[in-house]
Amino acid sequence: MNKILVTGGAGFIGSNLCEHLLLNGYDVVCLDNFSTGHMYNIQHLLDGYPTRFTLIEGDIRNFETCIRAVDGVNVVLHEAALGSIPRSIENPITTNDVNIGGFLNMLVAARDYKVKRFIFAASSSTYGDSTELPKVEDRIGKPLSPYALTKYVDELYADVFAKTYGIEYIGLRYFNVFGRRQDPNSMYAAVIPLFIKQYLNHRQPKINGDGQNTRDFTYIDNVLHMNMLALKTTNIQAVNQIYNTAGGERTSINKLANDIKSYLVQYDSSISYINPIHGAYRLGDIPHSFACIDKAKQLLDYSPLVSFQEGLKETIEWYVNRPKSSTNQEG
Repeated sequence: MNKILVTGGAGFIGSNLCEHLLLNGYDVVCLDNFSTGHMYNIQHLLDGYPTRFTLIEGDIRNFETCIRAVDGVNVVLHEAALGSIPRSIENPITTNDVNIGGFLNMLVAARDYKVKRFIFAASSSTYGDSTELPKVEDRIGKPLSPYALTKYVDELYADVFAKTYGIEYIGLRYFNVFGRRQDPNSMYAAVIPLFIKQYLNHRQPKINGDGQNTRDFTYIDNVLHMNMLALKTTNIQAVNQIYNTAGGERTSINKLANDIKSYLVQYDSSISYINPIHGAYRLGDIPHSFACIDKAKQLLDYSPLVSFQEGLKETIEWYVNRPKSSTNQEG
């Protein structure tokens, strides 16, 4: 398993995966169409690993591109997708084309080129309207958004391909991943980089609803750890499975806003006077999200490496000190 394809490799999670794999001695192929990823996320990898890091600029909706990308690779880490619940509500057709059509293209290409294992980014949004806490892999509700539906269909497709064609898969249901290189400037920016950006710009962060909603925020290093365990496992019981990938901690949005503010005050004392405002609830949002990670512990020997508070502190330090090429304070 020396050559790995990372789709969506110029994005937040994908670029971190590419870097981590290279640091651990793997050759890496990155496939990205730069619709949401950025060249500045991977330029240092292109410069630093000219013989071991290959970039293919292309779209997973193009089957020929998928074939070119999987040629000669042992494992696929499929991160490419159109994320964001609001984006999927505004544009369900494109979300479906990328997240289901593109996913199927990659599965077929992996099948045809005898890829050993297909590891993919699933989503905690799959739990839908289930009110059960903590979230357990085999107990889900009905999807609350087109995005959630597409990610569930991906899981079903992977299972069918395993049973029909013998492909090994592992699906990782990511829970609210955060950390370095997460884009705060997208109109669909995730809450942590968005709040950090707003505080740094002396703007009031906007909380959707009363802020009592809870999330299992998962630091990027825990996601990298889980992907490596999925990549390396030789436990036959561990493959062809779906796993929660989370920190195993529960944090309200109100507490998150206060925690971010507390850390940022150390860099800019005037932020202490900035308080969040509250808006309407966001359509398609799950009220509470908290993962049971027992299955990952049992079958993959997973344990979070970094706590939420440690990860939040490191993330804020990165945003405060990050290179100018990856920032746009007014974006």
